[in-house]
Amino acid sequence: MAAAADRPPAEAAKPLLGLLNGIAQATYYGNAEITEELLRDQLYPETAPQEFRALLAKTRGVVKSIASADMDLNQLEAFLTAQTKKPGGITTEQAAVIAKFWKSHRVKIRDSLINQSKWENSLKKISWRVDLKSQSRHADQLNNPVAIVEMELGKHGQESEFLTLEFDEIKLNQMLRKLSEIEDSITSLTQSN
Repeated sequence: MAAAADRPPAEAAKPLLGLLNGIAQATYYGNAEITEELLRDQLYPETAPQEFRALLAKTRGVVKSIASADMDLNQLEAFLTAQTKKPGGITTEQAAVIAKFWKSHRVKIRDSLINQSKWENSLKKISWRVDLKSQSRHADQLNNPVAIVEMELGKHGQESEFLTLEFDEIKLNQMLRKLSEIEDSITSLTQSN
């Protein structure tokens, strides 16, 4: 890394910022084209492979720590200060580059982590309306109000599925009672902590 030490501070920051962006692309944004070899060839061509692997592992570890804690600016400053004081840690110049990187990528990395952690479809949208039945097999059901509920379900980046439910007054009241029970359970669990 003697070549990096010979560069002016702004010049020395460019490869590290590129490395951080490459880590974000490969780890959080799903870009499979970003490889260790590509990062080394493009950003640190004069660095020995073992030395680059160590730098990459250390940088990945720092980014992972910051991202998994979703650090705000105060937490980030304290974390980076601690990293500069620890043996084999980072330099103050590297800390400044990491802080700049995190300020511009925090929201996008957080959203990516949330989307990666979803196992199932999520509710994207819900709409409802009340209709009167105008057709039925049984005459006594005509002109009875029904609630029509449409839910849009899906994963980020995938085509949505739509689920349409129809509730008569009895079924709607049963569902509302169940939802109330669920709300009471959640309230009791959160208040006991």
